[in-house]
Amino acid sequence: MAAKRPAYKAKQTMSEKVIKNKTSKYKFIKVLKRNKICQIQLDRPDFLNAMNIEMAQEITDTLIDVEMDRKILAVVLCGNERAFCAGADLSRMKSKKNELFDVYRSRFNHMPNRILYQVLCYYTKPVISAVEGYCLGGGFEIAMWGDFIVAGEGAQFGLPEVRHSLIPGGGGTQNLPRLIGPGLAKELIWTGRRITAQEAKEYGIVNHVVPKGTALKKAREIVGEMEQNGPLGIMMSKQAINRGLDQSRFNGFLAEGDLAHMLNFSEDRPEGLKAFAERRKPKFKGQ
Repeated sequence: MAAKRPAYKAKQTMSEKVIKNKTSKYKFIKVLKRNKICQIQLDRPDFLNAMNIEMAQEITDTLIDVEMDRKILAVVLCGNERAFCAGADLSRMKSKKNELFDVYRSRFNHMPNRILYQVLCYYTKPVISAVEGYCLGGGFEIAMWGDFIVAGEGAQFGLPEVRHSLIPGGGGTQNLPRLIGPGLAKELIWTGRRITAQEAKEYGIVNHVVPKGTALKKAREIVGEMEQNGPLGIMMSKQAINRGLDQSRFNGFLAEGDLAHMLNFSEDRPEGLKAFAERRKPKFKGQ
């Protein structure tokens, strides 16, 4: 079954075609760079974009490459209209008895899916998850590692791991309670119940629910609103928010002050103030 095209149907430019050709080395994802956005599309349509080791590695490689590219302001993760990602490829979750402790050791620095979670956890650029269709298990966990989620009507979210005598192992037991509180998170995890996009919006999991097939378009629009702002200010504010969540308000306030002060040494800060005084659009360099 061929992958459905994303809902965003802007005319393809020559530079866009070149970028697609350059990224054809990827087998399980499609990468598109345009308008300061790096779009990473999960592309295993016959398996509802279930995450395998190779896909995780390809996403990680792209994220690491893009993080140092000043032309890219944000990353958008997406699937197709049928599924964002239906979870981990369970057919690959096997190990030999004499390898159990090797598997435990490899979780930290060797397993591609675990490394992907680490990269997303510490990522400095905005990551938006544009979700259509199924977003389950590890797919839901990947979406939550992004900074926020935009969902199309008809999207479904859930963590069904307990049905297989597993638990969410990709950050689900940590990220979901932080989004909706421990009580509701326990209910959703213990029952494995799926929720609709609208329910996810009501719970605070999703920022926006848009007509089916337009989640990617909405994510692009949000990045367009961010585009005129200083990339260093965005980076430092993301650091301040993420670090502050696990600290006391006092320590978070101190961290915020340190990050704000660091911008005094940038070229973009005086440019932003000068542009404001001169009533013109600032020319930020990201340095």
